[in-house]
Amino acid sequence: MVATLKILGLESSCDDTAASIVRQTGTDPAEIMSSVVLGQTDLHSAFGGVVPEIAARAHTEKLDLCVEQALSQAGLALSDMDAIAVTAGPGLIGGVLAGVMCAKGLAMGAGLPLIGVNHLAGHALTPRLTDQVEYPYLMLLASGGHCQFLLVRGTDDFIRLGGTIDDAPGEAFDKTARLLGLPQPGGPAVEAEALGGDPDHYTFPRPLLDREGCDMSFSGLKTALLRMRDKVIAGKGGLTRRDRADLCAGFQMAVADVLAEKTRRALDIYLAENPDQPVLAVAGGVAANRMIRLKLESVAAQKNVCFVAPPLALCTDNAAMIAYAGLERFRSGFSDDMTLAARPRWPLDRTSPTLLGSGKKGAKA
Repeated sequence: MVATLKILGLESSCDDTAASIVRQTGTDPAEIMSSVVLGQTDLHSAFGGVVPEIAARAHTEKLDLCVEQALSQAGLALSDMDAIAVTAGPGLIGGVLAGVMCAKGLAMGAGLPLIGVNHLAGHALTPRLTDQVEYPYLMLLASGGHCQFLLVRGTDDFIRLGGTIDDAPGEAFDKTARLLGLPQPGGPAVEAEALGGDPDHYTFPRPLLDREGCDMSFSGLKTALLRMRDKVIAGKGGLTRRDRADLCAGFQMAVADVLAEKTRRALDIYLAENPDQPVLAVAGGVAANRMIRLKLESVAAQKNVCFVAPPLALCTDNAAMIAYAGLERFRSGFSDDMTLAARPRWPLDRTSPTLLGSGKKGAKA
């Protein structure tokens, strides 16, 4: 008889509280039976960014509600689950801790196995959930806190080909939005404003394109926008709506150009391994940007590589990706015990040198 697994996943690494149930029978495509995401945008809007203490408190208040809604949507009980998967890092430690403690309580109370999942692995394995992509494939993970190229060879086998050495692109979009008086989250706001702008009106740098390899930098690009904004204000006595649109369009195009060129280089490394079915996959909130996605699709087409981008709801933080990553780990015989710890830092590739340095709590990325 073919085994069917049903996994409850929890996600609370930043400012989205989420729960989901994923089911898979044998080698059939996995099915998302429910997915609940409770955002916190209203709680943080007055502060121009996520406040960790507020986020952690909200997760503590909402996690049980998310679980109840996920079970109700799926028409299942906690006793119907085969295991509980939870984001154990990386992320804001208060939120991660809230999720881990909730998962521990559920697992202990229901007598279910517990599976700690790396948040980044959840994003990296999403193409297998949505498109049944075969290993190995190239993943560009671009989000508010992370940006890296990963050669995904297996459930727990990741090789980092390059990544950002400072700000992630999503972070740069958020900072740009604040500099231009746009609402948060910054990515969608800057993209919407850029629709009415001329990307060539202002000149922005393309950082690290003169350096070999796949590493990226976006901090200087944000600084260039700040200086350009101040120059425009000094020259005109203010910033018009058209000026703001042109600044957004130029900034967005610079980010897209950098990601496209670095993706081209990462693909060359990946294709040198002669994969049977080459795939470029993208995930993370930045992957939802239409200009960036078009640039990446073009690069993939030039290299004759299949391009895979999960639906928007599965690009941003969600628990379905955590449930599926947990399912893959559980099938491979992995589970945790009650000593599972919440980790603010947790690199996927444990062999490559760290990109952002290290500290008492471990490597950042």
